[in-house]
Amino acid sequence: MMGFVAELRRRNVFRAGTLYAAAAWLAVQVTTQVFPFFGIANWVVRLIVLAAAIGFPFVLGFAWYYELTPAGLKRESEVPRAESIRHVTGKRLDRAIIAVLSVIIVLLLANTFVLHRDAEAIPDKSVAVLPLLNESGDSADQYFSDGLSEDLISMLGQVPELKVIGRNSSFRFRGDISDSRGIGAKLGVATLLEGTVRRDRGRVRIVANLISAADSRIIWSQTYERELKDIFDVQSDIAQSVAASLRAALLGRTLESTDKPPGGDLDAYNAYLQGNFYVARSTEADDRIAIAHYQDAVRIDPQYARAYAALSYASTGLAGAFLDGAEMQQTYARARAAANMALQLEPGLASAHIARGQLLSWADFDWSGAESEFRRALELSPNDANALSQRAGLLATLGHPDQAVDLKLRALATDPLHATWYEALASYYSALGRLDDAQRAIEKAIALQPSGASFHETLTVIAIQRGDAAAALSAAGQGPPGSWQDVALALAKQIGGDATAADAALRNVIAKYADGNAYQIAELYALRKQPDQMFAWLERAWANRDPGISYLLYDPFLLAYRGDPRFAAFCRKLGLPPPDAH
Repeated sequence: MMGFVAELRRRNVFRAGTLYAAAAWLAVQVTTQVFPFFGIANWVVRLIVLAAAIGFPFVLGFAWYYELTPAGLKRESEVPRAESIRHVTGKRLDRAIIAVLSVIIVLLLANTFVLHRDAEAIPDKSVAVLPLLNESGDSADQYFSDGLSEDLISMLGQVPELKVIGRNSSFRFRGDISDSRGIGAKLGVATLLEGTVRRDRGRVRIVANLISAADSRIIWSQTYERELKDIFDVQSDIAQSVAASLRAALLGRTLESTDKPPGGDLDAYNAYLQGNFYVARSTEADDRIAIAHYQDAVRIDPQYARAYAALSYASTGLAGAFLDGAEMQQTYARARAAANMALQLEPGLASAHIARGQLLSWADFDWSGAESEFRRALELSPNDANALSQRAGLLATLGHPDQAVDLKLRALATDPLHATWYEALASYYSALGRLDDAQRAIEKAIALQPSGASFHETLTVIAIQRGDAAAALSAAGQGPPGSWQDVALALAKQIGGDATAADAALRNVIAKYADGNAYQIAELYALRKQPDQMFAWLERAWANRDPGISYLLYDPFLLAYRGDPRFAAFCRKLGLPPPDAH
């Protein structure tokens, strides 16, 4: 046996095996770290691991039977002992082993002191509820599985020490958890809750799995088969089990459905879930459908405060984004009545205060009243990402973009893939002159949602602030066709040195969008250094109740005229604090 071991050493079998094992381990580590970044499927990584394991005995056999000589590779039996250079080959293998081991040590140190430090930033008590998959065989039931998922997010959000990711971000990973580690890293969570829903003939079957994001290990799993009327009990059981599995203290509370109608009526709940499904699409047609469903929900259960709050929020969004004239005012009136009813039924409902705050801001331009409502919502629900985001917007409107940045970053911590919030963050940074931060924020928004209507206009504004006419024109041209692209192109051309093109672009915007974009036309005149026309169009924007007015105190173009007495007078008319002229 000793002679056999000595022969293994002489033939460098041990060295070859050591080098192969080290190199294979290094290759596997690199692929598991790099492949997910490029979206390469996990089965490719598994194939590499399998190939590495299979190759090991072949390498040992090869080292035993063959020797490298000055004349090339030969069978060991064909090389006379006196001519063997195995000792030289052994030294080369030693150097190769040392080199590979050095790389491994560097990798391990990086993982310990860099990657591990990043991993520690992800709290153990953190979860993202991925959208439960609809297995009912009918795509029309998608709203039901989505609604259950959203309700679970809200229920888990009641646990004080548990970080829960918002819908906008977690729903981006619908139906694919092949890269759980990548999803966990993007969302900043340690665990993922996923599963399926099947609804059929008054019964519901829910499969729920709590998964470790780091290694796809199942922490907890349960299948529920109940009558549909028991759905609220099932949701409570799932939320309680998740919290218990993560050792998150419930502080004596029982997690119950936040969306459950007071009377427990399933038809009211069903209508409410359908409203949530359509309002998330953010189009005029879908907003109208959502409003109809919310109206059904409150008709079935007139005590349904949460449905009234959702009805108000959706109505305000429809009126402010898509309507004008009498229809806009009628829709605002409906929103006002719904918000008041929600607060009358449940004064401590955070979503009702958010709805009323949005209404006061959009319909009444009652900035301080809106800010108070958002502040109250945060008192009731300190980690509500929507309340944080809304209050951030109000603080920016009141001339405090620095405070707005802090709140928006807090909102993004629980909804880290919310594209429009990154655009707002870019605007706050832009107002503060932090152009590099603004650029990164808007590029993040564009990466998340390339078709965002106004994103490239914001990128254009940042390029103009830098004085880069070519970059501004390029950014404007990359946006989707429509009013925002036309405005962005017109803004870029004002600093391009071609007066004829600048004038033509301005005339085009006025001809197409004089009624709906009076505020943006005022911005164009600000860039043209024509304050008389700028103030005239600001007055028109105020008369039209143009939502763009809310940008006044953090608009880098208009703030150039803060020293003009007309600026302070206009602020007072709007109920805004006049900025320091210096």
